[in-house]
Amino acid sequence: MSKGTRRRYSEEFKADAVNLLEAHGYRVAEAARRLGINRSMLNRWRRERHEPGPGALGRPSEDERDAELRRLREEVRKLRMEKEILKKAAAFFASESN
Repeated sequence: MSKGTRRRYSEEFKADAVNLLEAHGYRVAEAARRLGINRSMLNRWRRERHEPGPGALGRPSEDERDAELRRLREEVRKLRMEKEILKKAAAFFASESN
């Protein structure tokens, strides 16, 4: 990687990296070396995870949770509708084949 490019890490990657420290007992230096990241970055992610507020890792804000809940409810509604359509289609083709 060239010197001026900045790597971006997903929130999932950051949470997994911090999880290595907390749940699996890795030392910061060892986990950072294995992940190929700077030790100070991993320390910062760990600090951010434990800070209160919407920006903390692994802690979505209320707005994010509400948006996710709305999205999931809409998905459930669509899936139920698709299931009903498939039931009707299966019944139609079953009766047609007799």
